[in-house]
Amino acid sequence: MTREAAWTLLTEYNSDPFHLEHAQIVEETMRYFANKLGYGDEADFWANVGLLHDLDFGQFPEEHCIKSQEIMRERGLDERLIRATASHGYGIVVDIKPEHQMEKVLYAVDELTGLIGAAVLMRPSKSVQDLELKSVMKKYKSKGFAAGCSRDVIENGAKMLEWELNDLVEQTLEALKTFRP
Repeated sequence: MTREAAWTLLTEYNSDPFHLEHAQIVEETMRYFANKLGYGDEADFWANVGLLHDLDFGQFPEEHCIKSQEIMRERGLDERLIRATASHGYGIVVDIKPEHQMEKVLYAVDELTGLIGAAVLMRPSKSVQDLELKSVMKKYKSKGFAAGCSRDVIENGAKMLEWELNDLVEQTLEALKTFRP
């Protein structure tokens, strides 16, 4: 699937600018990690997984990670893409456990990119470029901050990847610093 085809599909089911921006942020974060972790030959695929991970959320939030599987299968999309996108809802809305490193990364960074994005909005610069790990971790520890971003999911994602939480946050920060919307 080309990036253009993935974007067309995403925008067929999502129009909210916030969700479209989130999709692009996760897309580029996934591309970064594909290259960083030695999957550069699959970077476009990883990016499409990131772009489409919330495909159904705009129109079917009550069927999130479930309806997207149906939509993608109806269009004959790759089962790896369907499984990977759905697995980010593991333990919340589906029982599809992230197995491949790509799925584990998506599971971990989806919520984390949201938390980092909220931290960016609190900065005078409104930029991720001058955001440091220490500042993110301070916000992370404040349960009232970005309360909709599940710390349990982020921590479980780090465990699945067998990474320290600080390493996951630092690498995700680096990924976000390379993204230019």
